[in-house]
Amino acid sequence: MSDSTAPSSGRSTIRDQEERLLGGPATLDVEEMAAAVGIPTQVLRIYWRSLGFADVPDGVKHFTQVDVDGLKAIVDLVLTDAVALETAQDLVRAQGHSMDRLVLWQVESLVADARHRHHLDDTSARLVVLDRLAEIGPVLRDQLGYVWRRQLAALLARMDKDVALSKDTSATDRLPLERAIGFIDIISYTSRAARLAPSELSSLVQAFESGARDVIAAHGARVVKTIGDAVLFVADDLETGAMVATGLLEVMDARGLPIRGSVVWGRVLSRSGDVFGPIVNLASRLSDLAGPATVLMDDVSAALLEATDSDSPFTFDHLKPVDVHGLGEVRPVRLARRATSTPAH
Repeated sequence: MSDSTAPSSGRSTIRDQEERLLGGPATLDVEEMAAAVGIPTQVLRIYWRSLGFADVPDGVKHFTQVDVDGLKAIVDLVLTDAVALETAQDLVRAQGHSMDRLVLWQVESLVADARHRHHLDDTSARLVVLDRLAEIGPVLRDQLGYVWRRQLAALLARMDKDVALSKDTSATDRLPLERAIGFIDIISYTSRAARLAPSELSSLVQAFESGARDVIAAHGARVVKTIGDAVLFVADDLETGAMVATGLLEVMDARGLPIRGSVVWGRVLSRSGDVFGPIVNLASRLSDLAGPATVLMDDVSAALLEATDSDSPFTFDHLKPVDVHGLGEVRPVRLARRATSTPAH
């Protein structure tokens, strides 16, 4: 493929893919789209922004019947009083945010695969992916539906457990969910990343994230979010959270990635796929205090964990109290796995 034909071919392929995904070429501008759905133009603009897209200029043909059908489905939820308007907007925002990250992750993974397996430069690898999306796209779409059903089923099971364990349904002045919250991060990540070539940095991040997600999932916990060199995870019970945190030390050490972390127990609020509350701040601060290859807990969480099992697989080393800005005095406890306990996955 010559340099003169690559950009044109790329643009043509992109147009073909867009029309395949969206059911044909764009035929509607903002006003026509709003009229087709039966809503004011301003409501359409709010919906479009909630999906994470920039405003479409007036008069520009940008929408297809696929867009009309998608928005009508949401509008019908509001009109039938299934959900409030604000809730519908929040649902749309959640989908837009999640899908933006998902499609980016998927496409970049495919580009990396094409680059490595076929020994291509980045531009050529992206052109290969464009050509292959007609074949791969439907599989990814179907997998999305399957995984959504499985994730919703798992969430319903956790909700059922939370309801069964709730002893006081009248309390409104406390956060609703009891969870173990854990943080881990790579030690000296900034200085280490500055010395790496782009491919080496990509491999480092990939090794860290994939290793963390594997250990967290294997124990039945869940990743809340990743932030480059750090991972925030949540578990439904404290022992699982502790097994994850200590297991991560073993796995990352085997991969040559020095980490530190924390795990605490308490109540949180779950919103927009994230968790909030004082214990999240506590876990973050404890992780900052931890030394290399160390997991810290607060003394209250440590006492709860130690009391759950007379033959605990953990050891607890109480450290000197520390004054932490915004939290006051914190009594850290170093958590470790006994040598005879089950090894990490």
